[in-house]
Amino acid sequence: MTVSPVSNAMRLYINIDHVATLREARKTDEPDPVEGARLAERAGADGITAHLREDRRHIHDRDLERLRETITTRLNIELATDPGVLDLVCRLQPYQATIVPERREEITTEGGLDLSREDPRLRTTIDRLNAAGARVSLFIDPDRRAIEAAKELGVPAIELHTGRYAHTWRAGEHAIDQLREASRFARKIGLAVQAGHGLTYLNVSPVAAIPEIEELNIGHSILSRAMLTGMSEAVGAMRRLIPAG
Repeated sequence: MTVSPVSNAMRLYINIDHVATLREARKTDEPDPVEGARLAERAGADGITAHLREDRRHIHDRDLERLRETITTRLNIELATDPGVLDLVCRLQPYQATIVPERREEITTEGGLDLSREDPRLRTTIDRLNAAGARVSLFIDPDRRAIEAAKELGVPAIELHTGRYAHTWRAGEHAIDQLREASRFARKIGLAVQAGHGLTYLNVSPVAAIPEIEELNIGHSILSRAMLTGMSEAVGAMRRLIPAG
């Protein structure tokens, strides 16, 4: 097995879900997540991420359709294994589709996929996304067994859930060491490594310094800052903290 060399460049994908969350607070047509994506691209984003949930709590089908038509970088759609959502994503054929766990009662995704048991729906989802031409990534915890299971499922990429690190980074090095070890192991067995969840301007730098990670997905912190400073400043400030090619 040949593993491509690690690059010093790191992609920054902006998750624009919470632009839609603010729109849905008033059930109106603004702010527009597609316009948010356009401004993020203009400010230096390497790609746009959007999560279409089964309950459509923020991003809607039409948002994804418009994103697919208008963005000039790359579109990463997050989805669970809901058949209706899967049908739409396969029709849109995004560059990347990241499979995530999903529970209606959660505020945001609380952990990685449970790959410890066989799930026929997950296998079906992977197969259909592959057939649609999407690059499939699995959102998992930084755990060796989960990484091995992802490899066995035949996907080219994983996204490491950084939530534990985001909640404990002030308390010590254990969580960042876990991310470093998981990233090294995943690259060693031939998986592309991405990371995201809970990353902020204060805690992103140690994660961005992990050489095996090629992509970060960040949304809430950037959009929170953008509400006060504007999208260009918010994305630009994060871009400066992450190695560029």
